[in-house]
Amino acid sequence: MPESAPSPTTAPRYSLVVFDWDGTLYDSTGIIVRCIQAAVRDVGGTVPDDRAAAYVIGMSLNQALAHAAPDVPPERYPQLGERYKHHYRKHHDDLSLFDGVLPMLDALRKRGHLLAVATGKSRRGLDEALDSVELRGVFDGSRTADETAGKPDPLMLKELSADLDVPQDRILMIGDTTHDLLMARNAGCASIGVSYGAHTPEAFGELGPLHVAHSVADLAAWLAVNG
Repeated sequence: MPESAPSPTTAPRYSLVVFDWDGTLYDSTGIIVRCIQAAVRDVGGTVPDDRAAAYVIGMSLNQALAHAAPDVPPERYPQLGERYKHHYRKHHDDLSLFDGVLPMLDALRKRGHLLAVATGKSRRGLDEALDSVELRGVFDGSRTADETAGKPDPLMLKELSADLDVPQDRILMIGDTTHDLLMARNAGCASIGVSYGAHTPEAFGELGPLHVAHSVADLAAWLAVNG
């Protein structure tokens, strides 16, 4: 028989739900792709196509740019990073949460879940994003790529597990890239993939997600029954 939605007094299956940021909660994938392409063009590298630029979303910035622009010499990475930040800052006010994210997060909190973010953004970048969409205080913890190991290394999830005193088998990681799902598998955590972000979901299957959500509404409905 299908599982019924938990009552408010029912302990959630996953004590901690960890979200990736860009492409999972925040509708930023297209702008990030264009900013990566513009930055590579600025420094004279071979501009990656949309698919190659989207693939690196979720990695730490230096790792992502190096992967997206393999013909740019390492000594130009600082300039490449600065050009990316320049282009991204110009679009900061164009970004927003996906429709339905705020009600979904509110419902999870009311059901007793702890919430966290694990992202390839910098700490400054995440804090600015949280301020801009009035989400500061919603999350119980977060990790960014400049303060720990980047995805798919499992350290982000291990540190959140320790900080919030939640065993790794009680953590659910939700993300839009194979880097997110591989990080979850490396940490011994369950995962959900979302298909509306950076990566096409064909590669998700081999990483064992419990579900692939095709919209925020789909994700919220799955969590209401199975979270």
